[in-house]
Amino acid sequence: MRAIVLHESGGPEVLRLEEVPTPTAGPGQVLVRTEAVGVGYADTLLRGGAFPFPSPLPAVFGFEAAGTVTEVGKGVDPSLSGARVHVMNLNAAGGAYAEYVAADARALTLIPDEVTATDAVAVAVQGALALALLRAAHLNGTENVLIEAAGGGTGGYLTLLARESGAGRVIGTAGSEAKRRRALSLGADQVLDHSDPDWPGRVRDTLDGETVDVVFESLGGASAGRLLDALTPGSGRIMFYGVLNGAPGIAPMDLLQRGLTLVGCGGMDAWAQEVLAARADVLGMVAEGRLLPQVDTLLPLADAAKAHRRMEDRAAMGKIVLVP
Repeated sequence: MRAIVLHESGGPEVLRLEEVPTPTAGPGQVLVRTEAVGVGYADTLLRGGAFPFPSPLPAVFGFEAAGTVTEVGKGVDPSLSGARVHVMNLNAAGGAYAEYVAADARALTLIPDEVTATDAVAVAVQGALALALLRAAHLNGTENVLIEAAGGGTGGYLTLLARESGAGRVIGTAGSEAKRRRALSLGADQVLDHSDPDWPGRVRDTLDGETVDVVFESLGGASAGRLLDALTPGSGRIMFYGVLNGAPGIAPMDLLQRGLTLVGCGGMDAWAQEVLAARADVLGMVAEGRLLPQVDTLLPLADAAKAHRRMEDRAAMGKIVLVP
């Protein structure tokens, strides 16, 4: 089969298209013929060496795909054969940037008949994360929310789903005019330019002097600490799920003195289960026509390096999908 193989960490050019043996389904696994492969920002960090690869190199790259089960391994329900599934292979040795991927059967989510593989990949990670974040925020229907990177992947779904999840006013941020326009089209009331280092100081002006009740924090860096004065004292919450600009500049005493709450939305245990539960729900929302999948670009598998460059340029407005 054809697959993208990583021999060493480095720039996008290290992603090479090669012929490799087709895997088989081991115990507890299924073999999936991929129809759509997801590209995420974390993929670029892993490829670049920011985190250790989970198996010895060389190895087939990638962790997310959608397709059809062609083989079931020992101990797996045989009725899964022929099922259309989404695969999130985070705990395995990768393998999703390929025509076939062997995956833990516990990592599967069934795809409704009404949803294409491309649309499943477009919503199953970023859309599920957004829904899980909104559920964890416990919005009450009137609260002011701030969504960072509101024109991007997860931020875009947060913006789409915020009001039906209980948001009052929705303020977004974006780093380009194109993404600002997109955030407005997705439902943001106003959008600030987060490429301006002084943007946190303008949040309350945007809200006519009111404070922010919930921040969906994905940028991190110095701006995270500067936002604290814009949050509602005593009840403001920060849903922290990303570090695009580095670790957030927030000290525990900064939170204590203001009565604010920082909620860490990450990790592979309890939070991962929240996202997994939301995955089936967002796929169901797509099937019912209640959620529009946000696809940025479709590229052939051979163009994986091009997909990573677009991701690293922060140009994507929706999901980048590779087609085997």
